[in-house]
Amino acid sequence: MNNKNFINFHVLISHSPSCLNRDDMNMQKSAIFGGVRRVRISSQSLKRTMRTSPYYKTHLPEKSIRTRQLNLLVENLSTELLKDSADFDKYWIEKAVFAFVSNNSTTTEDTTENDAEETEDEQDSSASDKKKIAVAPWSISEFKVFYKLVKETFEAPLSDKEEESLSKLLEKERSRKPTKKNPKKSDEDIKDGFLLKKTEKVVKEQANTLLKACGQAVDIALSGRMATSGLMTNMDGAMAVAHAITTHAVDADIDWFTAVDDLVSDAGEVGAGHLNTQEFSSGVFYRYASLNIAQLQKNLGGVARERALEIAKYVLHMLATVVPSAKNQSTAPFNLADYVLVSFSDIPVSLANAFEKPVKDQGGFLAPSIKCLKDYWRGIHVGYGLDEKVAVFQVGAKDESGDLLTFAALPELENWVASNANGAAA
Repeated sequence: MNNKNFINFHVLISHSPSCLNRDDMNMQKSAIFGGVRRVRISSQSLKRTMRTSPYYKTHLPEKSIRTRQLNLLVENLSTELLKDSADFDKYWIEKAVFAFVSNNSTTTEDTTENDAEETEDEQDSSASDKKKIAVAPWSISEFKVFYKLVKETFEAPLSDKEEESLSKLLEKERSRKPTKKNPKKSDEDIKDGFLLKKTEKVVKEQANTLLKACGQAVDIALSGRMATSGLMTNMDGAMAVAHAITTHAVDADIDWFTAVDDLVSDAGEVGAGHLNTQEFSSGVFYRYASLNIAQLQKNLGGVARERALEIAKYVLHMLATVVPSAKNQSTAPFNLADYVLVSFSDIPVSLANAFEKPVKDQGGFLAPSIKCLKDYWRGIHVGYGLDEKVAVFQVGAKDESGDLLTFAALPELENWVASNANGAAA
């Protein structure tokens, strides 16, 4: 019973009037669910809020650097690595960064007479290739390992066979007719490409070491990574996060706001220096996330289940407390979760359909939303014969009774998760 592989987090949190996540039209993100409009907070927004929160920084060892700006990344890594150790060199940091994302498919071996058939579009391939580099998460711990592999491979003496192969490539390039698409390469470029291919083999041999190092950035272990190019490896995410939606229909309001120009006002003129509008609303949001414990253990480099559950405890805390930063200074929507239901299960189970029929105002939406969630969970639990272990945190739960293990303090529920759900079963 204690080795269930999935943890389902169900959170109800009521936000006071605010605008926590906007679309390209500067309006609140929304979605139609159950035939009515709900205000929505995207999963990307929630995950970034968690990753950049002070709580994450305090409790988890490393977060990724997400960027497509490789030159800025080189500067960032140089600052970060050189301040702690003299073992790093900016020249090799830059070489390793570009080796990590480079597409080594185009070498002298690959160039053919087809180069003569280039089109105008192809002439712009160099520029478009740069645009194809997507925002990718970088793990500093992983990069340290990769840096060492690149430096050692590039500095190692070549064998007689490798010297012969490289000489053939250099001679072939020197005799090749350059084109706009594929201009002449220097001997240094050819040698770098040759050594990069050699590095690819070393990286494959050290795949587990790199994976373990990458997992030090826990946000990558949780959310995964889709490699965009080069030697960067894919990682399947351990945590699925849903877009948070209100449990009820929402009619947004418009805030017509002004900014007074103090100097103009002091001169005796009336009126504002700036006029604008902003959509806002309030509501009870349902947040849901599912954590695959075995996948998290794998992504962290094969750690024990206890370590994965410790991270699950931190995930629970962040899901119940973080607030996206949009318009925080003008709306202060620093609300904490009112109700959290956690289940250890064999499968991920969302309870979003508890709110497919929008909750009606019954002197507020929070209390009926909690009742709706509990009733729906019971229906699913019994209807599908789920073998779960469930516990709940509810603000002011001293009067709570019934079939759910209920805590009045969030740390108690966090400890229940970290202890592998040991305690009274639901």
